[in-house]
Amino acid sequence: MQILSVTAEIFPLAKTGGLADVAGSLPKALQAHGIHTRSFVPGYPGVVRALSEASAITEFDNLFGERATLLAGRAQGLDLFVLDAPGFYNRQGPLYTDTHGREYADNWKRFAAFSLVGSQIARGLVTNWRPDVIHAHDWHAAMSLLYLKYAGDDSVPRVLTVHNLAFQGQFPAYYFPELGLPAEAYSIDGVEYYGDIGFLKGGLQAADAITVVSPTYAREVMSPAFGMGLEGVMNERHVDVVGIVNGIDLEVWDPSSDPYIEHHYSTRVPLRRLPNRQVLLRQFGLPNTCGPVFASVNRLTWQKGMDLLAATADEIVRNGGTLIVHGQGDEALEAAFMDLMRRYPQNVGVSIGYDERLAHRIHAGADAMLVPSRFEPCGLTQLYALRYGCVPIVSRTGGLSETIIDANDAALHAHVATGIQFTPIDKQGLRLALRRALRLYRLRRVWEGLRRQGMKTDCSWHRSAARYAELYSELLNPDMRLVRSA
Repeated sequence: MQILSVTAEIFPLAKTGGLADVAGSLPKALQAHGIHTRSFVPGYPGVVRALSEASAITEFDNLFGERATLLAGRAQGLDLFVLDAPGFYNRQGPLYTDTHGREYADNWKRFAAFSLVGSQIARGLVTNWRPDVIHAHDWHAAMSLLYLKYAGDDSVPRVLTVHNLAFQGQFPAYYFPELGLPAEAYSIDGVEYYGDIGFLKGGLQAADAITVVSPTYAREVMSPAFGMGLEGVMNERHVDVVGIVNGIDLEVWDPSSDPYIEHHYSTRVPLRRLPNRQVLLRQFGLPNTCGPVFASVNRLTWQKGMDLLAATADEIVRNGGTLIVHGQGDEALEAAFMDLMRRYPQNVGVSIGYDERLAHRIHAGADAMLVPSRFEPCGLTQLYALRYGCVPIVSRTGGLSETIIDANDAALHAHVATGIQFTPIDKQGLRLALRRALRLYRLRRVWEGLRRQGMKTDCSWHRSAARYAELYSELLNPDMRLVRSA
């Protein structure tokens, strides 16, 4: 089976978040099911540089006003199609914003062009290659399904994965005439969205199957609280919505061989983990301590609940703990954490930005990983934490509630607990979770049991890749799908 994966990010070539990790690791996991994936990605500078044995498939003289070339090649073990359009993608800094954090004014055009070419690949643009299924990820790629639908080609099933419904690609309606779609596409069944254009909304209407990244999130998006204005569409399409939890790449995230950490360890030799704690504290200029080291590797945003952490960090400091924060996002939150570091230089370390090596070192050295998200479709940070023996402390929402077993009395007694969940998702809820963690940390055997049980958790793509393989087969064999739903 041949899959065309259309994605604006792919690890390790272009990353701003979990989308890249999923897009980079799922193709590897699908190989075990006899499925070959070719990923179509924008030609960011790092992507084009990484291509080996690249060949030009076709050229576009006027792709939304830019010259472009479709390339085919390999990079980092991935089979790729790359849209090399320097006017759209050869920019310094983040993928979607300028160096000041402002979204590019032409993002609508950058990803409409990308989606249009994705739909053309699905229709046979590449000689002697055509996918059995097109699988688009998030709003940047969602329009590829709509372009395919309005091209009148229903021969290739269309799958859309929503990694976070909050990011929708909403643009003013006056751009619609430039999209090259028929007039009827600007409708409730197409791209029209509250009087604007909704790229994600259009993809949801055009998809044959919609996946979201956890079963809990699949239920949550049907409600106004989590539907982000799209709950009506999600309820209308509920029969076609499937929740599949993300996995992680166990080769990239492996504490027994991770090139980014100094001291390797595993469940068989857990004590070898301890020196990584000292390395981490030294890197942040913090003193060695007997107290717990809490960490958070996260986007510094309201969604991720990082304002709650900034407001409750004093609970950690007062009780002899240490807090390490690594991430970037809202300027006000960045400033709040920098202020915490100035106020508590012996207890708080902050690194603004994102560095893959540092993220691995934090997971390997910290005692607990804080993920206080107000909503979280799946989350990968808590899975990395489990794998690395860093006890997750998570809010009870979305995929966080499904991947972490709370350390309540019953779970601790049964030796199945892997972390701490908290609700309500507010300052008091997080403060009480921190107090629970501090108490459990003092019970060394209990804490080590949590750590060991977490490291035993299956965070791989094994089950989830099998479910994707099953979904693809159902789309290619409608009778099979009818039997399953009967």
